Amino acid sequence: MKIKPIAFVLPQFHPIPENDQWWGKGFTEWTNVTKAQPLFEGHYQPQLPTDLGFYDLRLPEARQAQADLAQAYGIQGFCYYHYWFNGKRLLEQPIDGMLQQKDLNMPFMLCWANENWTRRWDGNEDDVLMKQDYNLEDDKEHMRWLCENVFSDSRYIKVDNKPVFVLYRHSLLPDIKKTAAIWREIAINEFGFPDLYLCITDSFGETSVPQKLGFDAAIEFSPLAVIKNKLKINQKKGLFDFFKKKSKSSPIDLRDFELGVKNCIEKKIPDYKFYRCVTPSWDNTARKKERGAVAIGSSPELYYKWLDYIVKHFIPYSVEENFIFINAMNEWAEGNHLEPCIKYGTAYLEATKKALEN
Repeated sequence: MKIKPIAFVLPQFHPIPENDQWWGKGFTEWTNVTKAQPLFEGHYQPQLPTDLGFYDLRLPEARQAQADLAQAYGIQGFCYYHYWFNGKRLLEQPIDGMLQQKDLNMPFMLCWANENWTRRWDGNEDDVLMKQDYNLEDDKEHMRWLCENVFSDSRYIKVDNKPVFVLYRHSLLPDIKKTAAIWREIAINEFGFPDLYLCITDSFGETSVPQKLGFDAAIEFSPLAVIKNKLKINQKKGLFDFFKKKSKSSPIDLRDFELGVKNCIEKKIPDYKFYRCVTPSWDNTARKKERGAVAIGSSPELYYKWLDYIVKHFIPYSVEENFIFINAMNEWAEGNHLEPCIKYGTAYLEATKKALEN
């Protein structure tokens, strides 16, 4: 059975009034990316785009170019982050534009990034900018909006005609089983879908058996899985000299990417439906500066080894339950992107294509 590779896509590459107010006029993800500075000798920052440039995802041409690039290297679908706050949507223009852009032939699904928005980037996590207020009436409104406006699109990814919908932080919902039941009831009884195909992610250690929550499957959230291990510099020859700090401030949070990949490869796969996921690299100092974390040891070669292993060992659960996820296509401010950059060019995309073709 063929595998269907899906890449996560961040839509925050266009200005919105809320970000103008919170972070300054004209803020986008590129604002953080272009301000990044190397924090130690040999630190790869700033990470800047090449082939696609500093795009604006409000533009049809930008969305088309992004999809064309992904498809040229074997990626068959996008998973867009979706931001819903009790009927208020943020960063919605790329998705709305894509829904209207019927000639953009790229299958897609949505992942509800259901966290509060806070000033986490500047260290004030208690300062809530946009709050999630979970309630069952909102669950109904949310699913009705999704079914009417998104799931009905012919390009939306489905399993046996059931729209695939991903929930990022399931533990935050007060009654997740009730929410799942409401969602399914509306999709079936009000909109005529045979059912929904609901997925959770195992982010932030939130590992649960999806069926016990009323969900169908879980998705490995590899960015967090791969950076769990602090780098032990005394075990890495030569790194004392390599990591000479440019300042005398607090130590940089260095993570062992190679060990993280090793642990992910050797992970015991649960007996429920569990979709594997890989990550190119990690460095979120563009967002958090010296409070960020830098994963040491990532490379296109190691990424290829990881993805190649997943491709060769993943057995689809059915003809249409055949997803492998890549996180992410364009998380530039987290140093986590397949899109070409000034250092690696298309190397990560080429590694992706090579592993998928194997």
